[in-house]
Amino acid sequence: MVSALITVAAIAWIAQLAFGGWQIRRFNRAFDTLCQQGRVGGGRAAGRFRPRAVVAIAVDEHDRVSGTLLMKGLTVFARPQKIPALEGKLLQELRPDMIFPHDPLCRNALSLALKPKHV
Repeated sequence: MVSALITVAAIAWIAQLAFGGWQIRRFNRAFDTLCQQGRVGGGRAAGRFRPRAVVAIAVDEHDRVSGTLLMKGLTVFARPQKIPALEGKLLQELRPDMIFPHDPLCRNALSLALKPKHV
């Protein structure tokens, strides 16, 4: 009985590692594509037992949004998605509370993505 539980736990752990690696690979591919479109800012919002949200925005030389990335979810099956509402807008026009009025996680992640980072 104990060996069966250990076997099940080991299989679940290996599956988690495999699916986690798969998710990271998909995110890295989407992020690399985004980085080719201009300067990139990113932000994330997380809770311990809530879904996490990651937002990244690419901006061209005219401060216009050229690409976006949103990844939100609680499991390893969350996929990178685009945010069509942001495409082509000027950076100064972006208001997280208007873009994500009912989603505080995405609103917080977008706010962090819009803040300038210092090197």
